[in-house]
Parts: sequence; C-alpha cells; structure tokens
Amino acid sequence: MQWDWQAVSWGAVALLLFAAEALAPGAFMLWLGIAAAAVFVMVLVAPGLSVLFQIAAFVVLSFVSIQVYRTWFRGRGHERQSDRPDLNRRGQQLVGWVGPLERAIVDGRGRVKIGDAFYDVAGPDMPMGTVVRVVSIDGMTLRVEFSHD
Repeated sequence: MQWDWQAVSWGAVALLLFAAEALAPGAFMLWLGIAAAAVFVMVLVAPGLSVLFQIAAFVVLSFVSIQVYRTWFRGRGHERQSDRPDLNRRGQQLVGWVGPLERAIVDGRGRVKIGDAFYDVAGPDMPMGTVVRVVSIDGMTLRVEFSHD
C-alpha cells in the first residue's frame, strides 16, 4: 500500500491536535483532532478527494464534533452537588449564627464577634449584648435581626 501525502498530512494534523490536547488539556483540541482523524480515514478510503473538499469536511466535522462536546460532555463533571456548598463563601456560612452584639447597633450599624473575628452588622438599633441572628449577608456586612431564641 502506497501512502498518499494528503492522508499522511491529515494523520499528522490529528496527532498534533491530540498532542496539543495532552499538553494543554481543555477538551477543545481533542474534538478538532477527532475531526482531522475522520478526514484522514476519508482520504484513506477515497484517495481522489480534492483538497478543497477535505478542508470543507474538516471544518464541518470540527463544528459537528464541538457541538457534540458542548451538548453531551461539557459541564457533566460540574453538576455534582458539594456536601459543603458554602466552603469558600465565608459570609454565607455565617447565616443563621446566633450570638450577642459586641458593639451596639446605632444608626443601623454595629459589630459582632464570631470566633476570633469581628464583623460589621446592619439592622435595627439594639444595645450591646443583645442576642441577634444573622439573616443574610450584603457584601462584607452581615444583616441581623433580634433573636427570639
């Protein structure tokens, strides 16, 4: 069997795209490599295909393979639910915390101590020591209300 330079070229392009995917994983070059490999097989099966047809087939197959990736594979690994969804959202972890005011809320602003950190709070005016509950977070400020606990 004699190798056609066009088939060898498409095989080399496919291998280069697979290697690029291995060096910089992101699942994009993989699908272009699959399209190039498909054109490689087409040229092996039908060696008389024009270069223009080969390039058009590569473009169409690349588009189709990327659409397959976007539809069926992208994001599948990201759908898993975490057992600790607020792990990197410290403020959200504090919602529901109940404790005393470290500094009275005056004109809507006060302060609480949670663990070894102080947090600014916003809510209705209350004296120091009043037990409050964190109900939400607004930027770096915790929204609190009087706790009936």
